[in-house]
Amino acid sequence: MMWKKKKRTSQFAFNAEKVFLAAAQPLESVFSYFQTTRSGLDLQEVESRQSLYGKNEVEHEKKKNPISSFVKAFINPFIGVLTALVVISFVLDVLLAEPGEQDWTAIVIISSMVIFSAILRFRQEWKANMSSEALLKMVTNTCYVKRVGCHDEEISIAELVPGDIVMIAAGDMIPADIRIIEAKDLFVSQSSLTGESDPIEKCPEQKDHKYSKGSVVELDNICYMGSNVVSGSATGIVFATGNHTYLGTIAKSIAGHRAATAFDKGISKVSFLLIRFMLVMIPFVFLVNGLTKGDWLEAFIFAVSVAVGLTPEMLPMIVTANLSKGAVAMSKKKTIVKDLNAIQNFGAMNILCTDKTGTLTCDQIVLEKYINADGSSDNDKRILRHAYFNSFFQTGLKNLMDKAILSHVKELSLEHLKDNYRKVDEIPFDFTRRRMSVVVEDNQGKRQIITKGAVEEMLEICSHAEFDGKVQAFTPSLKSKAKEISEQMNKQGMRVIAVAHKSYLDKDCCFEVKDESDMVLIGYLAFLDPPKQSAASAIKQLHEHGIEVKILSGDNDAVVRTIARQVGIDTRHAVTGMELAAMSEEEQQKAVRESNVFSKLTPIQKTQIITLLQEQQNTVGFLGDGINDAAALRQSDIGISVDSAVDIAKESADIILLEKDLMVLEDGVLEGRKTFGNITKYIKMTASSNFGNMFSVMAASAFLPFLPMLPIHLLIQNLLYDVSQTTIPFDRMDAEYLRKPRKWDASDLSRFMIFVGPISSIFDIVTYLVMWYVFSCNSLEHQTLFQSGWFIEGLLSQTLIVHMIRTRKIPFIQSCASWQVTGLTFLIMAIGILIPFTPFGTSIGLQPLPLEYFPWLAGILLSYCVLTQLVKNWYIKRFVKWL
Repeated sequence: MMWKKKKRTSQFAFNAEKVFLAAAQPLESVFSYFQTTRSGLDLQEVESRQSLYGKNEVEHEKKKNPISSFVKAFINPFIGVLTALVVISFVLDVLLAEPGEQDWTAIVIISSMVIFSAILRFRQEWKANMSSEALLKMVTNTCYVKRVGCHDEEISIAELVPGDIVMIAAGDMIPADIRIIEAKDLFVSQSSLTGESDPIEKCPEQKDHKYSKGSVVELDNICYMGSNVVSGSATGIVFATGNHTYLGTIAKSIAGHRAATAFDKGISKVSFLLIRFMLVMIPFVFLVNGLTKGDWLEAFIFAVSVAVGLTPEMLPMIVTANLSKGAVAMSKKKTIVKDLNAIQNFGAMNILCTDKTGTLTCDQIVLEKYINADGSSDNDKRILRHAYFNSFFQTGLKNLMDKAILSHVKELSLEHLKDNYRKVDEIPFDFTRRRMSVVVEDNQGKRQIITKGAVEEMLEICSHAEFDGKVQAFTPSLKSKAKEISEQMNKQGMRVIAVAHKSYLDKDCCFEVKDESDMVLIGYLAFLDPPKQSAASAIKQLHEHGIEVKILSGDNDAVVRTIARQVGIDTRHAVTGMELAAMSEEEQQKAVRESNVFSKLTPIQKTQIITLLQEQQNTVGFLGDGINDAAALRQSDIGISVDSAVDIAKESADIILLEKDLMVLEDGVLEGRKTFGNITKYIKMTASSNFGNMFSVMAASAFLPFLPMLPIHLLIQNLLYDVSQTTIPFDRMDAEYLRKPRKWDASDLSRFMIFVGPISSIFDIVTYLVMWYVFSCNSLEHQTLFQSGWFIEGLLSQTLIVHMIRTRKIPFIQSCASWQVTGLTFLIMAIGILIPFTPFGTSIGLQPLPLEYFPWLAGILLSYCVLTQLVKNWYIKRFVKWL
């Protein structure tokens, strides 16, 4: 028996033999083999199997282990450098030191910095993970299941157990590994598992009966978790869930292998750029101090301390804190971030492609008219009755128009009409035919096929039409008149579909697409989905923030143009799918650049347009919620879907909106830009500050007869500076910064370092000269006073750079940092000034400074700020960039 109960283990292996056996079972014995019934499992058996097999979730989706996450917080290049320095300090200051002269100070401080950085990083990442999990619980994938004693019910796919009877239709994700027992024109995309883009047809019986040969993914009657239904419908028996599924066994190999974004690459480039600076500078500092001072051990310790000072060990924590804070802030604006790294693409997006339905329109389609073929009657109940049968009896995915038809019939109390008919068969919808059919039979045995779908596709299969009260041959002139009736309603902003039928059929069952021929056009259905009141203002605001909105729709050209005009989108250059297909590659490039309205597109053409826009160096977002949007969502830089979307769309998206509204999207974009700006801010502060310190230390090492600061001073200074940076994720961004899309530009970083970094070195050297000539710190006996003066100036200038770099404006006057940044900055500055006056300062070799020093300090810092502002203004004019 298939479901012999075994003790659960933590190790899972895919059992190919089990799958081949599942495929080989004949339909007459398949229920007994899987220990289930046609009506499904009873609730008691469901509970029993749930306890045995667990939730229907694969391994990589489970909650992260806090211990492993904490260990991983220590794994980054900067922590590695600091750890190596701890080991070196331990060897030099403890193991090789004379008894009684062992010094643990450097070890304690560096270790504290390592632990402090790692704990902060772990806390932020864990908090982000918990927030993400809580948010994602708001977005669930569901499926329809049969169970004994219950009507067909919709449940979370996590609740499925082996033996459940599930029903799937176009747009559904396959919820588990299932054996098909009934199918109607079922085509499944297995591209997520096999990489093959073409859908595969599935049916109840294996065609070639080779059950034990070949690949398991080629079996005709087996569908695997993670694939999705492109068209058709089916019923199947679940035979594997969670980690026992085919997807579960490969989950470990596909988890975490996301392509690195430009921002990821930029962060990595910064990290290794700074490490290369260290590797160049440390040997230089060591050699210069060793040669000029003669104490090679002290020179080595000082070089090690300089390495610590140049290590931006807070970089991973700052990046993670910014991303997680951005995700939480976006969640408050009804925007769920599935992947933290997607936030930077949200801020960089400069083109938003969207379908019109639901985003620009109210997503509340109502049936306005049901018109006969010659347009002589607006409310022909016969047309409504045929449309009702088509929508009611189909088992596929009911779209908004089906729901509008059913709702309208209910309002008119005409639901009893179905009681006199029974369903014989159906031909499900697909995106090539753009229509669907049902076959029904009345109580007198009259059988007919009823088809509804897009007007152009429907006219192609009709050989006759009902005009002037009688069935006539569908001549070119009548076909032209039919198109004219449809286009007039399109121009009024209504969506139109056609209805046709064919009666007195000889065929009993197994109807196919080829049976949709020689049909009689009987009328049209006109639906109205008016634009949202907020759509026009939302598009205007997105445009003001540098985002161009393009409509990519499969709907009729006239309807799309009408809606576009109503919401303020330029329709002068509108392109249809047929026109796009007829263009050369150059013409297509020009069309996607100049046009904002695209209609009658196939799913492949939507993806093609996004690809062409990306080739033109655009960051493209795509907002979609349908089956036909999945490929475009994957292709776009930032895939955006909604909570009410079909499963495959939600699975393909990076961002999920809890409200289908462009106003919500704008809030998310601004939060993404703010998050991106704060990360860039920290990177440029750290890079320029470290680059400047490099020159300062080299100059001091070359010309001073003593160390400009003791190693312990450098370590404490760096620790205080790191603490002052922890509030950067809470900083605000200037409104001007948020108006444009922001991309990571790694090439600008080197230029920024070269022009801005040395400014601090100028005033460090000025401080050296003041201490040397004004306060006569030009001998070994006065080195403590010199070191105290540079300790304070170095810390304050490093801390002030936060306020100078964070804005293009004049700091404190035209733009102020958040209270968290301002408060902690001045607190750290106050602590730095006070340390030389405390017993702690005395214990580490600092001394109180004379009051005459502080006017010089104020003048140096003020001059530093003024020169930085002047360089900043020049830099912005020269390179039109800052952050």
